Amino acid sequence: MWAISRLLPSGYFTVPGRLILCTLMVLAGAGIALAGVLAFRAAGTTVDPRTPHQSASLVVDGIYRYTRNPMYLGFLLMLIAWSLYLGSVFAALLLPLFMLYMNRFQIKPEERHMRALFGDDYTQYASRVGRWF
Repeated sequence: MWAISRLLPSGYFTVPGRLILCTLMVLAGAGIALAGVLAFRAAGTTVDPRTPHQSASLVVDGIYRYTRNPMYLGFLLMLIAWSLYLGSVFAALLLPLFMLYMNRFQIKPEERHMRALFGDDYTQYASRVGRWF
């Protein structure tokens, strides 16, 4: 994002209260991601996104009542804050690419493992709670 904002400087914009907004978004993103990690730790299940097959339980409480992927949502909010801080339209245009990449290469494989491990419980949960929000 930084490199694109420097390579394509014509797309700059300003947002009133940018630093305050960025700070709040980073804090919100970090808090949401941390809530996801803590919920997994409390349930005694893996936090490692490379090993979804090692999930010991289906976590549906806490932050997981609102989003199935709070850690990724937290990262997205922090990236949004970064793009606002950079003030670059071109950097902001990378945000949907992050979401597409995460959906395709991380979230969908995780969801296949969750369906295999938890069956109808996961399917019902997924029908109630959105992937991102």
